[in-house]
Amino acid sequence: MEIVEITSRVLGARCTIAAAGGVAVVVDAGAGVGAEVLRVADERGLRIVAVLATHGHADHTWDAGPLTARLGVPLLIHAADAYRLDDPFGTLGVLGDAPPGGEGALAQVLRLAGLDPAAYAPPAQVVTFGGTPGPDGRSADEVLDLDGVTVVARHAPGHTEGSTIFLLDGPVALTGDVVFAGTIGRTDLPGGDDLVMSRTLREVVEHLPHDARLLPGHGPATLLSKELRHNPYLG
Repeated sequence: MEIVEITSRVLGARCTIAAAGGVAVVVDAGAGVGAEVLRVADERGLRIVAVLATHGHADHTWDAGPLTARLGVPLLIHAADAYRLDDPFGTLGVLGDAPPGGEGALAQVLRLAGLDPAAYAPPAQVVTFGGTPGPDGRSADEVLDLDGVTVVARHAPGHTEGSTIFLLDGPVALTGDVVFAGTIGRTDLPGGDDLVMSRTLREVVEHLPHDARLLPGHGPATLLSKELRHNPYLG
């Protein structure tokens, strides 16, 4: 599988293009990445068939609306996080809240990146996955067959209710804001939960393929084997 990584100008969010046989999916179309995604696809002769989101925070979905509209493809996201797409600021809590007469943190970082906070447009075509949670609070794995690109969607709540780890051939795990190199995602924003995150780390992350390469939502790539040895929140 061919992997191309693009870093957003907003909070350094990772956007990933995963391709096989000329067919590609995009994971986490963060703010300002759309033009580069289209350039890479054109340069490499890739046909993008879907955009996926590891979770619904705006730094991972800001360009999903215009990108899916331009390509005529859906955005796929866990059902528990889909509501965030219609309110990127209000669902971010303190990061989205604006003081009287001012702008919140998200709006400020968008402006610093040369983007207009008022220009957000939600995706018109949204497809959700993730059924009724089981006794462990997680929905079952779903195998997404996207025109020959196979992605396993594994529910990994804690950072948000619908946070998802996407597993690709390699093995490669796109972990969103669940786990990073040396640390984990924050749990103090709306929908975050310390206890749920602890269970996800113990029952989901630590049981990923041990030879998996991890591509987090921010920061450097890492290996699960390395994180199990050195990440203080794992192992």
